[in-house]
Amino acid sequence: MKKENIIKAKSFTFAIEIVRLYKELSQSKQEYVMSRQLLKSGTSIGANVREAEFAQSKPDFISKMSISLKEANETDYWLELLHKTDYINSDIYKKYKLQSSEIIKILVSIVKSAKN
Repeated sequence: MKKENIIKAKSFTFAIEIVRLYKELSQSKQEYVMSRQLLKSGTSIGANVREAEFAQSKPDFISKMSISLKEANETDYWLELLHKTDYINSDIYKKYKLQSSEIIKILVSIVKSAKN
């Protein structure tokens, strides 16, 4: 039986959640600029994790995972900005922040161990 790839699963689930949040923000709040940035960075995390699965080399793998980490950090920024500008409430912010923080911790660990 194949072991589950935690970061692959978590980043994909997070991307689905981000798409849903984007739809909500653009439809109900009529907010398009920040939510679009959030959509791009939040879905890019998993896309880069998927690319890293078939990396051509260890440096390529590290590069793709590092890009995922940067995108996760950027996603944190957009979530915080949307919260501070009252587009998302504290409960929604905390929910997404918890998920993104977990993803960031996993990615930091993957990048560190791949570099060693």
